[in-house]
Amino acid sequence: MLKQEKSRFLELNALSVLQNMRFTTRHRIEGSYSGKHTSRTLGGSGEFADYREYTPGEDLRRLDWRVLGRTGRAYVKLFQDETNLVCTPVIDCSRSMLFGGNSSASGAGSKLDYAQHFVTALSHIISFGRDQVGLALVGETLQEYLAPGSTADHVTQLHNSVASIDAQGAAKWDVALPTLFQRTSRRGVMLLITDFLCDDLDSVFSSIRLFRHRGWEVVALHLVHPDEERLPTGSAFRFDGMEGEGSISCSPTEIRQIYEANFAKHMATVRSLALSAGCEYRLASTAIPYLELLGSFLVERTG
Repeated sequence: MLKQEKSRFLELNALSVLQNMRFTTRHRIEGSYSGKHTSRTLGGSGEFADYREYTPGEDLRRLDWRVLGRTGRAYVKLFQDETNLVCTPVIDCSRSMLFGGNSSASGAGSKLDYAQHFVTALSHIISFGRDQVGLALVGETLQEYLAPGSTADHVTQLHNSVASIDAQGAAKWDVALPTLFQRTSRRGVMLLITDFLCDDLDSVFSSIRLFRHRGWEVVALHLVHPDEERLPTGSAFRFDGMEGEGSISCSPTEIRQIYEANFAKHMATVRSLALSAGCEYRLASTAIPYLELLGSFLVERTG
């Protein structure tokens, strides 16, 4: 068997400080085997939670005989099951995610490069904790979907898919997310990683509500490059649309105030829509090292 090469986005030495941390859910979840996270269902193992009156036909082994002897009434014990977490990162693969790259031939330093490092590291930590991680890549369609898993081969396949992302065109969220919704059955955590630079934000969050109504926990990780927030200094620049919008030549000083106000408004709108849809919202600047973001993210969710 050929030895599988490690992804160039997997920095194991740097990740060692986060190795024993876990990505946890803020809500009760469902799972297929016993694990370390709180389940939605009350079953017959784990930590005691409550009593419920016995229903004829139930397993007599769950009957509390002491209560029956004292009161003459039949009750069964309910326990809080512990289960495994399922997380599905959803990566925006549109051309706008290439912004910030060091050159047109390389995505290094871009928003996509940041997302690739972040998801590779997070998936490693999730699988190391014996939880399950999947992957969805969104472009003009649902480009790729890997159902959640936790085996070494599965994680290697996921890392390879992340490493080979080819950003093209614009993201069609109103097409890709409903398709993803139809292909998933179990509830879990969906981690949406995107710059939210699209024409119709309402359609994005309408699609996200499909998952929220089914009981998914949705985390919106809003990626922003510093050069998007503040225009560069200089006398004249040409700004090229990365998704076929054309070019504009102008002096940044002429439009700086209007542009920065509009971009701030855009970020505020995304945050408002995310919160109103029941998502957890987090603004992430690519100026912050991805490991620093990941570390604080894990600490907040376990605290």
